[in-house]
Amino acid sequence: MSSSSQKVVWAAGGVLWRRSAAGIEVALVHRRRYDDWSLPKGKTEPGELLVATAARELVEETGYEVRMGHRLITVEYRLGSGALKKVAYWSVAATGGEFVVNHECDTLRWHSIDDAIAKVSYAADRKVLRTFASKPVDELHTMLLVRHAKAGRRAKFRGDDRDRPLDQEGRRQAAALTELLGLFGAHHLHAADRLRCVQTLVPLSEALRESIEVEPTLTEEAYAADPDASFERLLALAASDEPVRAVCSQGKVIPPVLARWAERDGVRLPASRNRKGSVCVLTLRGDTLIAVDHIPSPFAD
Repeated sequence: MSSSSQKVVWAAGGVLWRRSAAGIEVALVHRRRYDDWSLPKGKTEPGELLVATAARELVEETGYEVRMGHRLITVEYRLGSGALKKVAYWSVAATGGEFVVNHECDTLRWHSIDDAIAKVSYAADRKVLRTFASKPVDELHTMLLVRHAKAGRRAKFRGDDRDRPLDQEGRRQAAALTELLGLFGAHHLHAADRLRCVQTLVPLSEALRESIEVEPTLTEEAYAADPDASFERLLALAASDEPVRAVCSQGKVIPPVLARWAERDGVRLPASRNRKGSVCVLTLRGDTLIAVDHIPSPFAD
C-alpha cells in the first residue's frame, strides 16, 4: 500500500441553518473553482480542534456569525492522490451577519432541506443533510457539561480540599475552554461548589462579564450523599433552553449522572476517559437527552 493511500486528510464543516417564515432553511455555497454546490467545509489547521475548524470555515466561507450545535456525522472519500479525506460535520445555527463573496465561494443560497438535498453536487453532502433532517433542529438546545481542569494531586495539597486551586496546566486548560465553550454560545455559567470548578470557568466568565452560579448539589460529596438531588438539579438546568449553559463539575459526578440520563432517554454515550478539562456537549429537547458528543480536551491532540 502506498504512503499516499495511507494518509488521512481531516476537514470539518457544517449545515448552516436558520428559521424563516417557511420553516428551517439551510445554506449551500457555490465554489467557483469546482462549479459545484456544497456544504461549507475546509481542512483543519495544525493545533486546531475539529469543531473549531468547522466554525472557522463556516465563518470564512459564508460571512455569517455562527453557534455550533450537535455533531452530525463524519464522511470519508478518496482524493485523487489516493489519500483518505475525512470530513466531520456539525449542525450550525446562523446568529447574524450576511454572505460575503470570498476566495472559495461566490454565491450562497438558502434552501428548504428537501431542496438542498436535491441541489447539492455530492452524495456525501446528501448523507449529511439527511442526518441533519433526522432531528428537529428548531426544537433542540445545547448544554455543556465540563469536568474541571487540572488541579494537581489531592495528596500534595495542604488545607481544605474544597479550596484546592487549578495548577499551571489547569489554568492553561481553563483559558482554552473559553474559546471552545464560546463556539457553542455558552452564556450562563454554573460550577460545583469547589474552587477548581469555579476557576475552570473564570476566564469565560471574565470574557462574557457574567457571574458564575455556584451549585452545592453538584460536588462529588453531595452526589454521594444524594444522587437524586444532583440529577434533578441538572435536569432543571437542562430544561431551560436559552441561553446555553455551561456546567462544571467533578469526575465522580459526570459519568454516573450521564449514564443515568442516557439510560432514561435511550441515548448511546460516546466512549470517554473523563479527562480533566473535557467537555460533554449535550443536545436536548427540554430535559430529554437527544445526543451526547464528547470533546476529550480543549487542545487538539
